[in-house]
Amino acid sequence: MTAVERKPAALLLEDGTYFRGTSCGAPGEAFGEICFNTSLVGYLEVISDPSYAGQIITMTYPQIGNYGVSRADLQRDTLALRGLVVRALCYTPSNFRSDLSLPDFLSEQGIVAIEDVDTRKLTQHIRDKGAMRAIISTVDLDATSLAAKVQASPSIVAVNLAQTVSILEPYEYMPDESAYDFLLKPVPEARHHVVAYDCGAKRGILRNLHRAGCKVTVVPWDTPASAVLALKPDGVFFSNGPGDPEPVIETAQAARELFGKLPIFGICLGHQMIGLAAGAQTEKLKFGHRGGNHPVMNLRTRCVEITAQNHGFGVVFPTLGKLIPALSAGVTEHAYDLRFWVEQGVAPVVDNEHFGRIQLTHVNLNDGTVEGFAFLDYPAFCVQYHPEASPGPTDAHYLFSAFARLMDGRADYLDIDIAADRLKEWR
Repeated sequence: MTAVERKPAALLLEDGTYFRGTSCGAPGEAFGEICFNTSLVGYLEVISDPSYAGQIITMTYPQIGNYGVSRADLQRDTLALRGLVVRALCYTPSNFRSDLSLPDFLSEQGIVAIEDVDTRKLTQHIRDKGAMRAIISTVDLDATSLAAKVQASPSIVAVNLAQTVSILEPYEYMPDESAYDFLLKPVPEARHHVVAYDCGAKRGILRNLHRAGCKVTVVPWDTPASAVLALKPDGVFFSNGPGDPEPVIETAQAARELFGKLPIFGICLGHQMIGLAAGAQTEKLKFGHRGGNHPVMNLRTRCVEITAQNHGFGVVFPTLGKLIPALSAGVTEHAYDLRFWVEQGVAPVVDNEHFGRIQLTHVNLNDGTVEGFAFLDYPAFCVQYHPEASPGPTDAHYLFSAFARLMDGRADYLDIDIAADRLKEWR
């Protein structure tokens, strides 16, 4: 039986919306920005993703924890999220790989969690009103008291959360693949040396770089470009990470200084770092993209990828530069909703004052925001979503192969058969 003490708990949002429920994790109070994730499975990868630093996660799928916790699937050893909200949590998991139940794991990690909440109603409220501050408490159930506490809690805007989840010292990534021997083919011999900036990197992303034939040296978020160049890598990777990209100044500065010196690939916060390096602006999304089912159009191949995502901020593509009409089907004015380009069947190109021509490569089909762009005059590209699928679909796995091809010097590095690539490493 679980050691978690199931006692009354409460959830209160910044706008006064109040929910009663039952504690299903550690006792205490947790403050953070409330958000929701629409993944059906993969709850362990979700809650161990450092990109959730500063946030309280609502899982929209009603039953969470059925297959327990396998520590081999953790994206980091310690959890960065502030709290968890679910409809119903499983206390007796059934899975040959399970090490312990999710409630016991949350308690072990000191994560305050609440169940018996109408997560459908909560998600609809966040979708309509937007992400906002919230509190979960197992020690104070009074709405007036909780409202005062949440109003006094800090926002995640203008806070450098990446530094709270990054590493302190560089290391060489050497994964233990034994847990996946029954699934995956042996790792190929390393052909490239990649330096990966850890802004909150998931193990799944580093593992996929490794499996793409890369020796991976991981460095802290604020490592100067000169220190990276001294390692003599074949390419540089900028990882995912939490929160507002604007305060992560040192990483964006390093990206700016590394342009033209080495091939560059960025994911999620890394995508935003590359955008900032090129002079773009970023914006806070109303409720963000979090889940394993977001459709993205690849404008170069006209293929739709079902993607895994976790971000609350995004790059504003029009701020990268003016359109080049000759390379954008004659169009001269930007469309804020980028689904315009999906309808036109065009991958537009802008003229960036710092790095020349930049092509829009990927668009979110749900809301028309930017999901990826590539530099035509420099060896660099980036995507907003999480192609390693931890958790999520494997449609976008080809991007790791694309990075290897970019380091090989191939001009066609992005033009890959997605279906063939996603299956190549499975037994």
